[in-house]
This record gives sequence, C-alpha cells and structure tokens, in this order.
Amino acid sequence: MDLSVVVVTWNSRAHILACLRSLERAQGALTMEVLVVDNASADGTPAEVRSGAPNARVIETGANLGYAGGVNRGLAAASGDFVLVLNPDCVVGERALGALHSWLVGHPRCAIAAPRLWQPDGRVEMSARTFPSAAALFFNRYSLLTQLWPGNPWSRRYLLSDWDHASARSVDWVSGACMLVRRAAIDQAGGMDEAYFMFNEDVDWCHTMKLLGWTVDFVPDAEVEHAVGASRRRVTARIIRERHRGMLHYYEKFHHPNGLQRAIVALVLTTRQGLMLLRNAFRS
Repeated sequence: MDLSVVVVTWNSRAHILACLRSLERAQGALTMEVLVVDNASADGTPAEVRSGAPNARVIETGANLGYAGGVNRGLAAASGDFVLVLNPDCVVGERALGALHSWLVGHPRCAIAAPRLWQPDGRVEMSARTFPSAAALFFNRYSLLTQLWPGNPWSRRYLLSDWDHASARSVDWVSGACMLVRRAAIDQAGGMDEAYFMFNEDVDWCHTMKLLGWTVDFVPDAEVEHAVGASRRRVTARIIRERHRGMLHYYEKFHHPNGLQRAIVALVLTTRQGLMLLRNAFRS
C-alpha cells in the first residue's frame, strides 16, 4: 500500500464528501486506503461518508478524542508506507498526492512533506513556520498585535512571510491540516501527543521528529485548498481555551522552564486568552 489517508471528522458533513472526492481525483497510480475517523459527530457525518464514499472506511470512536486522539486511532489502523493526515475541510489538488509521495521517496531523511495551502479566496496560507519562541505568544497568526502591525519582524520570522512559498525547502514545522508522513518516522517518534486536544499537536510532532534527525519539508508543487476561517468568525470558547492550554503544554515540554518562567508564561497566556474570549464574544 503506497499510502493511507487519515481524515478526522467532527460534525464535518458539510465538507467531507468534497474532501474525499478530491482524493479520488488525485490518486493517480498510487495504491491508497482512506480511513475516516469520526469523533462522535452529531450531524450524520458517518452516514454521509458511508453513502457518498463507500470506498472509505469509517472508524467511529464513540467519543470526541480530540484531533491528536483521532489521528492516533487512524494511525493504528493504517497499513500504508506513508500516511496522509488530512483535515476534512481540505480539497486536494490533482497533482498533490503524487508530488508529496515522490518527494518522500526521493528524500529518505524527510519525515513529513507538506503542500502549499491555499485559502478559498486565493491567498496562500502561512502553513510552514519556525518553531514558536516567546515572541510567538504575542505575534502569532491570529494575535491582535499581528493584525494591528502585520509587518512586525517577529510575525514575519515566525510565519516565514518574507518567503514567497513558491520554492521547496525544509522548515521547522507545518500545519497538520495536510501532511504526508513517513511510517518509519512515526514508528520512531510515536503518534501525536494526546495531551493536546486540538491545536499545537502538529508543531509538537514536527519538533519531536526533527529532534530525532528527520526533516520537515514544504513542497509547493503539491497544492491543497483549505477552508480555514477561525481568524474571521466567532468560535466556541473551548477552542480558544484549548489553543492556549496547548501553547502552555508545548512551552513546558520543549523549553523546560523553571517555576518563575512558567508562572510568567502562564500569566501571559491567561491574559491573552481572556482578551481573545472578549473579542470573540463581539464577533458575528
């Protein structure tokens, strides 16, 4: 089996069939299995997949395990030499699977190959980044400071926004919305850290693999449309809380702070979370 595709769904009925049909168009000569791991959707997502994409295998978890938990359930069932971890709101370009697969075959020390992500409005998503430093607490993709001062040097460095995203290169980490992962690297690094319910599990996984000597590579010849919109619409309070809890877990895991450092970062994150909750409450 050339590759397994793991798509984790939660109330994803509106997007899932477009995602799965794009995989069929992109398959080409590759042998492929598709595993849809459903985290207890209440909108009929599993039934939609079974009726509209009968070649996909549905794995119902029975509970919301979070993104990392859902991915790990899919990894355990996957048999491919490479595993495509894919969000259900992605539409895969016709050349994307072949380009990512060819890249991993030709670069044996690459653990993760990721495509260029496009937003529906035609903008490139800044999906390949440097590892987050302390400055990323204030100048990340969704922060108010980045929106008020988009050209600041900390955001540019973190988001690699001075790079045109048109050339292949190794990066620190890539978005978990779409990544093709080498099975040998998964076997060495393990699955995603389930201490993250959602968000930050992708940067953690990339960081772990890079510490083990693997590379994480951006492959612009592979193109995927991603309907991300969290920065422009109201989200649930839980999403904001989980994002900040994950940021703290990542900081503790990879920066090994002393007690004072941890307290300062926790205070900053708590303040930032409160401001984002307040701003979110006034969104339409």
